[in-house]
Amino acid sequence: MRIAIITHTRRGSRGGNRVTALRWAGLLRRAGHRVTIGQYWRGDATDVLVALHATHSAAELERYHAAHPAGPSVLVLTGTDVYVDLPAAGGHLPALELATHLVALNPCVLDAIPAVYRARASVITQSARAVDGGPPDPERFEVLVAGHLRRIKDPFLAPRAARLLPETSRLLVTHVGGALDEAMRRLAEKESERNPRYRWLGERPRREVLERLDRARALVVTSVNEGGPGVVTEALACTTPILSTRIPAAEGLLGADYPGFFGVGEVGELARALGRIENDPAFLDVLRARCAALRASVDPAREQRDLERLLEGLTLPAD
Repeated sequence: MRIAIITHTRRGSRGGNRVTALRWAGLLRRAGHRVTIGQYWRGDATDVLVALHATHSAAELERYHAAHPAGPSVLVLTGTDVYVDLPAAGGHLPALELATHLVALNPCVLDAIPAVYRARASVITQSARAVDGGPPDPERFEVLVAGHLRRIKDPFLAPRAARLLPETSRLLVTHVGGALDEAMRRLAEKESERNPRYRWLGERPRREVLERLDRARALVVTSVNEGGPGVVTEALACTTPILSTRIPAAEGLLGADYPGFFGVGEVGELARALGRIENDPAFLDVLRARCAALRASVDPAREQRDLERLLEGLTLPAD
């Protein structure tokens, strides 16, 4: 099958949509499909168009369906689509009307979209492979924050929480992820200079990020909202313990009863959680065991089967 994957993120980007596009392309090529990735659909011979992000891909879906009225298309719903753009548009976006199939990266997304779209929607949880990052730093209790400096990710909540820990704490918050504007860059640099428990490393190669995630004592997710946080999937593959805001995407991946949640924006709750994982090895082991139990859910073979099942359900137009 000839598959065109459309993502607004440029080539070389380490953004989540680009990572998903590359991973899907690899899985689909291994299954024997011919796959291209681009920011635009250029009218190439295509059996199915796969678009990531409803707002940014709407024009490409419109062009594709104008040329192929009966052609199948798949729209992958992002967190911005579901929790920002869709509510702002009163529950209707042109891309959701155009796409013949919708994919949610998290089961909780189905509850967040209008019922009229759910019959066309399926869930494909993201997958990841573990890497060996080596042993943790014996001198510091290092936790990792991984993600671009965006307001929706509340990127400075972790260093603010780290400031609240007692002087005896060995905690270090390492943050990897690019600054999308100069103001955020200046804030990260200032926090790194003034807070001995925080260091911002900026954009780093993907392999390095995964190695850092594997050897971190824990991953800290501070997002206000997400559609399907890939870094949580990657932490599960490494069985790295996770502290996360209690948001629908995290609950969908970790379970509503996961003991490592804290409230959105709650710096005090996060500080207490950081102190607990540093000083209570039994609690850290509980988090690690819960993550290890979920490891099979992020197996790439499972994601490939789900993709194949999606393609099998498409109706291709007759020649």
